[in-house]
Amino acid sequence: MRTLKDHPRVAVIGQGAREHAITWKLSESPLRPQLYAVPGNPGMWELAAKVDIPVNQHDALIKWAISEHIDLVVVGPEQPLAEGVVDAFLAAGIPAFGPSAAAAQIEASKAFAKDVMRRAGVPTAQYEVFTDVEEAQSFAERLGAPVVVKADGLAAGKGVVVAETLEEANAAIADMLEGNRFGSSGHKVVIEEFLRGEEVSLMYFVDGSTVIPMVPARDFKRVGDGDTGPNTGGMGAFAPVPSFLAADWTAFATEAIVEPTVNLLKTEGITYRGVLYAGLMVTADGPKVIEFNARFGDPETQVVLPLLESDLLEIMWAAAHDSLDGIDVRWRDKAAVCVVLAGGEYPAKSDVGTPIELSATHHPHVCVFHAGTERHGNQLVTAGGRVLTVSALADDIPSAIDLAYTELHSAHFNGMQYRRDIARNWQR
Repeated sequence: MRTLKDHPRVAVIGQGAREHAITWKLSESPLRPQLYAVPGNPGMWELAAKVDIPVNQHDALIKWAISEHIDLVVVGPEQPLAEGVVDAFLAAGIPAFGPSAAAAQIEASKAFAKDVMRRAGVPTAQYEVFTDVEEAQSFAERLGAPVVVKADGLAAGKGVVVAETLEEANAAIADMLEGNRFGSSGHKVVIEEFLRGEEVSLMYFVDGSTVIPMVPARDFKRVGDGDTGPNTGGMGAFAPVPSFLAADWTAFATEAIVEPTVNLLKTEGITYRGVLYAGLMVTADGPKVIEFNARFGDPETQVVLPLLESDLLEIMWAAAHDSLDGIDVRWRDKAAVCVVLAGGEYPAKSDVGTPIELSATHHPHVCVFHAGTERHGNQLVTAGGRVLTVSALADDIPSAIDLAYTELHSAHFNGMQYRRDIARNWQR
C-alpha cells in the first residue's frame, strides 16, 4: 500500500451538501490535504480549489488527475459511480474512494439489490420484479395496499411510490412501464410489500474484507411537517438514534445484513469499497432492508460526519487500499441535527436565480452546507430544490434541535421553506 503522506492532493467529485460536508470534514485532517472540488459549489470553493470538469467526462477527469498528481479521489454522487468513474481512476493508477460500477449496482438496480439480498438471506420486504404491466398489477393486488412500487434504475431519489391504494399502485406501475416516467430506469419495476416500523439509515465504511458501522441516523423524506406532502431527497436528519442503539441493532445489521451482502458480492468477483448505506425499517420482527445505496446519504452525511472523531481522510485512504482493519474509527458522544432550507416550490420545481442572504454563523458547532447554490458575480443565488443545510452539534438531540433552528435564521431567500419538526418528538 502506498503511504499516506502529509499534504496529500485529494479531489472530491460532486456538488451537493453531502460533498460539502465531506470536503469540510477532510479539511479538518491533521495531514492538511490540498483539496479540489470537482465541480463543487460555492461553499466547497471556500475549502477547495474549483475544477470545472463535468463529472461524466471521465477522460477529462483522468487527464486532469494525472496532471495534478492527485493522491486520492472521493466520489460523492451515485450517477458517476454507476457509470464506472472509479473503475476509470483505478485503471489509471489513481486511488479512489467509492465502489466500482459492478458494486454500485447495489443502488443502480433495485432488482439486482433485491436478488443479492434474497440469495444472501438478508431480511427484506417480500417482492417480485416485472416488465409487464398486467403481471405487476396482479402481484400488487395479491400483496394488497399499501404497496411499494420502485423503478429499477437510478431516478434521482424520486423512483419510489408508496401507494396507499391499489388504484395508486396501478397508476404508478403503468406510469413507469408504459408512460416512460423515468425513462430506461423505469422499464423494469420492483413491487414489494409495505414495511411498518421506524426508519433508520445505517452507513458503513467498507473495503475488501472489513465493514465498520457509522452512527445510525434518521432522515425526513416528506416535505411537510408531520411527515406530510410528497417525498423529497430529504428535509433534515438527526443522529444518533437512541432506540436503535439501545436495542443493539447495529450489531444485528452488521452480522445479518451488511457482512452477508458484501461477502456474497465478493464470492461473485465484486469487491465492495467505499460507503455502503443500508436504509432499514425496524419492524416488529427486527430490522429489514428497504434499500441499499452505494454512497453517503444526503442529508444523513450532514449529521453523521460532525460526530466522527477520527480522521476521515485516513479512513478513506484505508478503504481504498483494503486496510480498514487497522483503523480505529471513533465517534463523539454527542448528537447532531440538520435542517434543509429548500425552494418554495420544492420538490415539484427547483429554485434558480433567487438571491440568497447568508450571514456567517460564528457558533463553533454549526455548519451551513451548500447544495443548490451558485454565484452570479458576488451574489450567492439559488440553483436547485434543496439549497442549504444547517447542521448543529450539541450534547444531546434537544440541544442540537434548538441550536439548528436558532442558527438557520442566518440564511434567507424569497420563498424559502423548511420543516419545523425535524427531530422533534422523533428521538425514539
